[in-house]
Amino acid sequence: MGQDHYSDAALVLVGHGSTQSLESGAPVTQHAAALRRRQLFAEVREAFWKQAPQLSGVLSSLTAPRLFIVPIFISEGFFSDRVIPGALGLRLEGQADYSRVQRRGPQTLFYCRPVGTHEGMTGILLARAREVLERFPFPRPPDPKETTLFIAGHGTEQDENSRRTVTRHVEMIRALDLYAAVHAVFIEEAPRIGECYQIARTRNIVVVPLFIGDGPHVREDIPVLLGAPKPAVEQRLASGQPGWRNPTEAQGKRVWYASSVGGDPGVAEVILERVREAEDGT
Repeated sequence: MGQDHYSDAALVLVGHGSTQSLESGAPVTQHAAALRRRQLFAEVREAFWKQAPQLSGVLSSLTAPRLFIVPIFISEGFFSDRVIPGALGLRLEGQADYSRVQRRGPQTLFYCRPVGTHEGMTGILLARAREVLERFPFPRPPDPKETTLFIAGHGTEQDENSRRTVTRHVEMIRALDLYAAVHAVFIEEAPRIGECYQIARTRNIVVVPLFIGDGPHVREDIPVLLGAPKPAVEQRLASGQPGWRNPTEAQGKRVWYASSVGGDPGVAEVILERVREAEDGT
């Protein structure tokens, strides 16, 4: 990507955001700042659906001839495929298909696909797993061939795309034959996160959350679902520690719990890939 290739374009990273947990929007702000430093675009801005700065206000302030909007979401689900395209005027109520490119006077708007479905996220999931095992070796990192990797997603029976994204990354990692086994587990669908102890045939387990931000699901809910007592998790969080202690012995297993993928620096490259694909019409 040439240094001046996007000098006529603005880039907007749009996340869900939260009024309760600012941590959930932190990766969006982080990647916007990182891409601003690279000076590839005329402007790089962050925007949110649930917190300031709001998407509508950010868009109205941009005058660049080309405008790339990248949803910082895991799947092509309710928000990234319905709510945001609707707010942008790309998708009408009840409309199944819509164009991701729209000319608006002197400005052309490109609505990119979400970062979470990009194949580059598979490598980030693997990096997160490797990182937590190396950081907490106890006393040495376990052999991946003696370790079961679980990718933890939210899941929802209201939108099958949420599950599909997780299972697709699981299939891609499984094909690499790096771990003894690779499985998907979910907060709101079967197999549930707590079932990992019955599913794993190995003593070592590493769980990587396929979430953008370190919101309540990642910091508190998943550690509790893995068996950590809720008061202990809350106490650890209140003292500035992670909700899960790595590694923890539970139900005859040794369990490592990694950071969510959204804050990985590699996501910035995935964002740029999504921009390139939108520009090329792929």
